[in-house]
Amino acid sequence: MSSSLLRDRPATTNEMLAVFGDASTLRHALAFESALAQAQAEARVIDAAVAQAITAACDGFTTDMSTFAESVALAGTLAIPLVQTLRAQLADTAASALHRGATSQDLADTVLMLQTKEASALLGADHARVVRALTLSARRFAAQPAVGRTLLQDARPIGFGLRIAQWTLGIREAAGDLERTIAANANLQLGGAAGTRADLLGRGSEVTVRLARRLQLNPGPPWHARRGGLAAIAASLAICMGALGKMARDVSLLAQNRLGEALEPLIEGRGGSSAMPHKRNPTSCQVALSAAARAPGLVASVLAGLPCELERGLGGWQAEGPVLAELCLLAAGSARAMAAVAERLLVVDAAIARNLAEADIGDDIGESVQIVTDLLDRPRGAN
Repeated sequence: MSSSLLRDRPATTNEMLAVFGDASTLRHALAFESALAQAQAEARVIDAAVAQAITAACDGFTTDMSTFAESVALAGTLAIPLVQTLRAQLADTAASALHRGATSQDLADTVLMLQTKEASALLGADHARVVRALTLSARRFAAQPAVGRTLLQDARPIGFGLRIAQWTLGIREAAGDLERTIAANANLQLGGAAGTRADLLGRGSEVTVRLARRLQLNPGPPWHARRGGLAAIAASLAICMGALGKMARDVSLLAQNRLGEALEPLIEGRGGSSAMPHKRNPTSCQVALSAAARAPGLVASVLAGLPCELERGLGGWQAEGPVLAELCLLAAGSARAMAAVAERLLVVDAAIARNLAEADIGDDIGESVQIVTDLLDRPRGAN
């Protein structure tokens, strides 16, 4: 298969690519089938020996990924060729017990939630890096007079750290909301063919609780026809990218030759030009701004799937997995790029002082210092 790394890697991180890669998807799908069998054995829906046989088949599963991908494309869903391949390795009783009470969407939604939880941990680490570094910079430059700019024109003086503090709180709030949204909506999906949990001997709720515990997801009723949780995750990812994009927009504007007040760190091999060696391009800001530009359209695709058809939609939920994966990939690239900027942001004092003097607007920064303190000390989660 041809690689898409030349297209995908510049916008994301290797770690997030791995979270949504083929190996990860298949690993989570096999974990779902194995844990489902074990949960059903614990709930006395199937025999323990049958569950062990299913688990052994899942643990020993191997395939040629290119050939297997063709089967998935033909079937229209991962579950069909996966279950067929596993059943071919099992005796009759275990073969019929495999995937009992589940359906393709159960597997797809659960795998997506497992990957989203992994993505949340990666994003949280880089968001925390950004917030820590910006907090230090905001306090350091809180009292430094600088030109405030409105409608892209010189306005009144502000403390330079006030601008940084606004970035900081915006990113911190968005990151916190994303973490809470994913935690609240990382739900196991187990509904079966029409969302009734049929064929589980009336023990579907117990199986759900046991399966959710094994997979470390939230238990609850089937959500196959309620896609609001996924839409909330998608929107929260986009808001994070927007908050990081705000910082990136400002840094890129401040880095312009005739301003020169803040610059991305010098990193070997980054920010150059293939045609103009004298340039110092804000490449990290470019990554974040590109992500922020792509995110709204991707979220719209998820929102479009909310009015799904009856018990299982056609085309709507099938679009959500690739879209949510792309949002996570972009969010990772944005967070990692801006973490590098935040930790080594170059604030050019001489340029700030020169521009303020040329603007001839004085140096009264009002209550900038106190506002910086108020912003940075604001309780997390406060409105």
